Amino acid sequence: MTGLDLECCDPLYMAHAIRLAERGRYTTDPNPCVGCVLVRDGRVVGEGWHHRAGEPHAESLALRQAGEEARGATVYVTLEPCSHQGRTPPCADALIGAGVARVVCAMIDPNPRVSGRGIERLRQAGIVVELGCLEAEARALNPGFVKRHEQGRPYVRCKLGASLDGRTALATGESQWITSEAARRDVQRWRARSSAIVTGVGTVLGDDPRLNVRLTAAELPGMDPEAPVRQPWRVVVDSYWRTPPGARLLGLPGRTLIAGIGPINETATGLEAAGAELIRLPEHNGRVDLVALMTELARREVNEVLLEAGATLAGAAVRAGLIDEILLYQAPCLLGQAARGLFDLPGINTLADRIDLEILEVRHIGVDLRIRARPKL
Repeated sequence: MTGLDLECCDPLYMAHAIRLAERGRYTTDPNPCVGCVLVRDGRVVGEGWHHRAGEPHAESLALRQAGEEARGATVYVTLEPCSHQGRTPPCADALIGAGVARVVCAMIDPNPRVSGRGIERLRQAGIVVELGCLEAEARALNPGFVKRHEQGRPYVRCKLGASLDGRTALATGESQWITSEAARRDVQRWRARSSAIVTGVGTVLGDDPRLNVRLTAAELPGMDPEAPVRQPWRVVVDSYWRTPPGARLLGLPGRTLIAGIGPINETATGLEAAGAELIRLPEHNGRVDLVALMTELARREVNEVLLEAGATLAGAAVRAGLIDEILLYQAPCLLGQAARGLFDLPGINTLADRIDLEILEVRHIGVDLRIRARPKL
């Protein structure tokens, strides 16, 4: 196959690398999902994807499979090969040592420890490097990893379940269950890909949620059925440490963080004894500063946040400009005007004040609708 023919096939091979990368969706955090394909003489001679943090990167696995056939091959990789020594050796050096001829890279790594350095090292070694093939699709693989490194905050999805008239609970607070079992199982998959689930103390006091992933690995697409399921961090926004020490989310495996602004009192000490990690943050209008919270989570390598909260916290996150995506499950029922709404958004008095959204996707999940939308910039 000629060089021109191979270039025409670049999107095809990169699409395969992206599909491989998706197999690490539930396991690589806080690392990005990455896929790699090696092609020589029109044949795929090696492929791999990053399985989990601390294990070999996609390029290393693909090179291992290709063996000697890697020499002179073209490499398709969804993210710039790393150039620094971390828990694994630099992938750029491995590609150079294997004698590959050309590297097609979908996007530059936004991590400042890498950004552009891996590309430069490959070029200095005489390897042809081309950038930008299916870049948008590659960025979509890792929205949290990209945003954390580019903006210093995680990617935040706000998950809501509501009736067709936009009500999340009755006036009494009763809400279990508005949406179907199929919708709730779908939420479990979004939890499984998230680094952290954030809720408010009002939800903890009212619903006593567990905020954990309750699917097995066999129920998560692309996962090894025998692999352990990673539990996201549980984060409670609780300005004055009102979370009960007996709350269900404190008795589960994994980390629970409680973010507040009040002094560490006897109640807070009881939460620490129950296994919670307390974070004191700046206040904003008498409550936890949500921007400070998200900045702190990003500092701790949290990539994707799933916000599962009531109207007060959800509305505050919207007003703070922190919501990247809304994940709304709408059930075919009506709850009436006395029931609770989706967002507490004071100050919207005219249509000119409204918050416009862009619909990304609408699909049926069981009997419910799942609407994905994002605020328009």
